Amino acid sequence: MTALAPVRSTRRLVLAGASVLLVALGLVALMVVRPSAASPSGASSQSAPAEDSVDAGFARDMAIHHQQAVEMSFIVRDRTDDEDVRRLAYDIINTQANQRGMMLGWLEMWGLPKSAAGPPMKWMGHTFTPTDDGSLMPGMATDAELAALTAAKDEKAEILFLRLMTVHHRAGADMAQAAAGAAKTDAIRNLAEGMVRGQQSEIGLMADMLKDRGAKP
Repeated sequence: MTALAPVRSTRRLVLAGASVLLVALGLVALMVVRPSAASPSGASSQSAPAEDSVDAGFARDMAIHHQQAVEMSFIVRDRTDDEDVRRLAYDIINTQANQRGMMLGWLEMWGLPKSAAGPPMKWMGHTFTPTDDGSLMPGMATDAELAALTAAKDEKAEILFLRLMTVHHRAGADMAQAAAGAAKTDAIRNLAEGMVRGQQSEIGLMADMLKDRGAKP
């Protein structure tokens, strides 16, 4: 494994995220032009939320949270030949990159900035101060943890990935649960509810995968 691997993974992440965002913006444009064809749960079915709303705050913060999950999945995909782990990583890459593109697309449609001026998590009624070790929000891996994952191989990489992603998913599910109960737009509520179900299911799957490897979460 060469030192260029993390660079290639990051480049793929950027390209994948850009492609998904373009698709999401295209779908948003269709929703605006043809509202009669839009789903009742579409973001155009209601007026745009305020900049300090739960909807906007969740979309911004979860887009960042998802970005790291996609990054970690790219890293482990290149460091193991295990088909189960690679399949899980592939699913996370596709699901969370797509969801991230949708959230950024809605922010674009709503005419709202894609980054918050203040600290993250304010929309949940509290704030989180990003730590010096690189963790931007609850559940997010530190710089040292990402470096360890990048340096690991085979089963060691699998176990570290599964542990980091379990913590990541738990925090993500908590965020999504809060948004599902407090968001005003159908688009965010429906997406958040789906995230809770999906991430809780994957947490159970990862617990089984760790057990198969003789490791604890």
